[in-house]
Amino acid sequence: MKQILLMIAAGALVGCGKKDADPTKPEPTKAKATAGVKLWEFETDWHVVSSPAIGSDGTVYVGSRDKKLYAINGKSGVRLWEFETRDEVWSSPAIGSDGTVYVSSRDDHLYAINGKTGVKIWVFFKGGHASSSPAIGPDGTVYVGGGSKLYAINGKSGVKLWEFETRGGVWSSPAIGSDGTIYVGSYDKKLYAINGKNGFKLWEFETGYEVFSSPAIGSDDTVYVGSMDKKLYAINSKNGVKLWEFETRGGVRSSPTIGPDGTVYVGSMDKKLYAINGKNGVKLWGFETGDVVLSSPAIGSDDTVYVGSGSKLYAINGKSGDRLWVFETGSNVESSPAIGSNGTVYIGSHDDKLHAIKTSTQGLANSPWPMRGQNPQHTGRVPGAKAPVAMPPGKAFAWTMGVNQQSLDRFYVGKLQAQVQKFFGKPDKTQGEWWGYTGMNITDGQGNKYSTAWFGFSNGMVQQVRFDK
Repeated sequence: MKQILLMIAAGALVGCGKKDADPTKPEPTKAKATAGVKLWEFETDWHVVSSPAIGSDGTVYVGSRDKKLYAINGKSGVRLWEFETRDEVWSSPAIGSDGTVYVSSRDDHLYAINGKTGVKIWVFFKGGHASSSPAIGPDGTVYVGGGSKLYAINGKSGVKLWEFETRGGVWSSPAIGSDGTIYVGSYDKKLYAINGKNGFKLWEFETGYEVFSSPAIGSDDTVYVGSMDKKLYAINSKNGVKLWEFETRGGVRSSPTIGPDGTVYVGSMDKKLYAINGKNGVKLWGFETGDVVLSSPAIGSDDTVYVGSGSKLYAINGKSGDRLWVFETGSNVESSPAIGSNGTVYIGSHDDKLHAIKTSTQGLANSPWPMRGQNPQHTGRVPGAKAPVAMPPGKAFAWTMGVNQQSLDRFYVGKLQAQVQKFFGKPDKTQGEWWGYTGMNITDGQGNKYSTAWFGFSNGMVQQVRFDK
């Protein structure tokens, strides 16, 4: 393990990068003298794919493929402690209100670690590895993907509260809406909206390919997410209806972020960073980096957008799409930048290092979703989010019939009568051993609508579910 402290030494390196809207426009000659200069670098024993999180005291936490999570002094680059898991740490850490650091490892476990000492508090077995990073609800509940499932875990005890199963790997990191709804993507091509209290599906939205990207949530609760089908989607958070889509020329693995004026920024594997009008999906500009953009952008208080691509970190004018400066690391950058309160940008690289870079920015932009994970602690929730409620009766949800195993007529067969009543409340009407619930929102695979669901019981267990219009 080497720790290298390089005090302000080299100027910003100039590299490729242009705005495709006006390729003839000359590049700016120079940014401010201090912008783009390395403050320090911290070397691990393998690639740093993890995106750094920043504690309230300025401590920087980041994982490495060398199996470790590191705590590093944000000012000096000196290691404070390290915590070793049993496999590579691709996941990005999240920091709770009490300073607890949560991080996933490819050893199939989620760890809760004391942020001051590096001592393990608890460990949770997820049953499958994925690079999904945890999000933290306002009540301290931790949400994280593992295998094909999304888990809700008590942040204090590490006890599982519920799990929700998709039909593909959950590498997307969850985002938490203002009402506590959890949004997360899956390799089954879908974005899911899930009740944060009980794990029940509210709706699902199907894209054309795997959803690796993590959602961002706008000030009007619109959900934005990328898909490997080359598109960025804007989705109504209440009903899962698509508002618009924007097509790039490569898979969108990057996670979108949102500027103060509602502009959505997202990278694509077509080697560009895009700025898109959040209301209508119209492209404002595209910036060409010369390599795939897997990193997710971060937005500074001065509207500078920072994003990694190839071996470089780019600083781009968020309004015009012009390059301000570029910083060269020693290898590919998949890590997403984090912006400290003093404007320092931290980013990992395949050169095995975490880099700290001086900028002219004075902290993070005041916007709905200015960086991956929403904030430097990576809690992944909108400001002012409320703790989720269970929302009985269940008729308030949008259900499907005969579509998949989460459909009402398949999910509840074999469930106990008490479970039905717990979620839906007392029946609106009965017919012998049948309980009926009216005012439902049910759609079958052909688009037919139904408003009443009947549960047929035998020996206190659901044997059949049928529907009336």
